[in-house]
Amino acid sequence: MEHSNQPHRAKKSLGQNFLTDPNICRKIVDAVRPSGDDYIIEIGPGQGALTEHLAEAGLRRLRVIEMDDDLASRLEERWPTLEVVRADALKFPWESLNDTPCKIIGNLPYNVGSKLIWDIVSQVVTLERAVFMVQHEVALRLTAEPGNKAYGGLTAWVRNFSRTAYLFKVPPSVFRPRPKVDSAVVAFDPLPAGERPADPERLAGLIKTLFQQRRKQISTILKKRMTPEVEAWFQEQGLALSIRPENLTPEQFLSLSERI
Repeated sequence: MEHSNQPHRAKKSLGQNFLTDPNICRKIVDAVRPSGDDYIIEIGPGQGALTEHLAEAGLRRLRVIEMDDDLASRLEERWPTLEVVRADALKFPWESLNDTPCKIIGNLPYNVGSKLIWDIVSQVVTLERAVFMVQHEVALRLTAEPGNKAYGGLTAWVRNFSRTAYLFKVPPSVFRPRPKVDSAVVAFDPLPAGERPADPERLAGLIKTLFQQRRKQISTILKKRMTPEVEAWFQEQGLALSIRPENLTPEQFLSLSERI
């Protein structure tokens, strides 16, 4: 096909920033710990910078999700055995992966990274490990501790499904085109099934309610829902009614959502 040799122009509308440093690519792929029995899904492979290293790992199955038709065709040409899904990852049915253990990897576009991670950690119950490159600020949020300025709704939600680890920072210079901010790579190790929320919707509702007014005291935000049971919960936890949302641990968010 003629187009193969033409360099692909990054589309701003799709948040495309292509990785150009093979050492960083290898580091990201190594972090997902690929082995021969693995089924790995890569989100937004772009020009195949990570795909190349994954393809060399001799995986049982490798599948990529790419919404740019031009790039999807190039990937199919370069790796004829690669499973290429032409889709928007935001609309992908993540729960469809739940029939087999899998790992997920990707250099996520800045504009959709948080939303994708929110969905993936909660919907893919067979997830064994995930490694994502995101905007540095999002990486800090994903790995923040309670009471920290970066700690927020995303932190409280993700940590009820997965342990998170900040792996390393990635400078703008290794991308084409260069983003204006730093990136970072975060690893996710899912919690055992018994520790995951039984009612995720209820937890999501509480997190959103509290963090929409994060400057206020929890007792003020939940004034209409302050039953004796809820007040008793604060006493059991040894918490003052005057604390703010960012002072609750992820486990306390879950426990409070079950009590309300």
